[in-house]
Amino acid sequence: MATTSLKLPEDVKRLAAAAAKLRGISSHAFMVEAIREVASAEERRAAFVAQAVEARAETLRTGSGHPAAEVHDYLQKRAQGKKPPRPAARPWRS
Repeated sequence: MATTSLKLPEDVKRLAAAAAKLRGISSHAFMVEAIREVASAEERRAAFVAQAVEARAETLRTGSGHPAAEVHDYLQKRAQGKKPPRPAARPWRS
């Protein structure tokens, strides 16, 4: 395990110590978990953005897309436990 020195403002140190105590873990374990959670969330966010950029590029390349109203209707039915057919992509360029 690597050792890293981390200088914390006093208020952040107190917050971390108090939160760790509430969870019944050490301040160190709390900080490791907090860093891991935020780093993982950032990785998921970056992957989401990359997927969105690729989807946009594909939409621009193909000129096809899904009408928003049909997508909203589809998602609403799925949320209700129904199994509607997926909306079909349609050309949006003139």
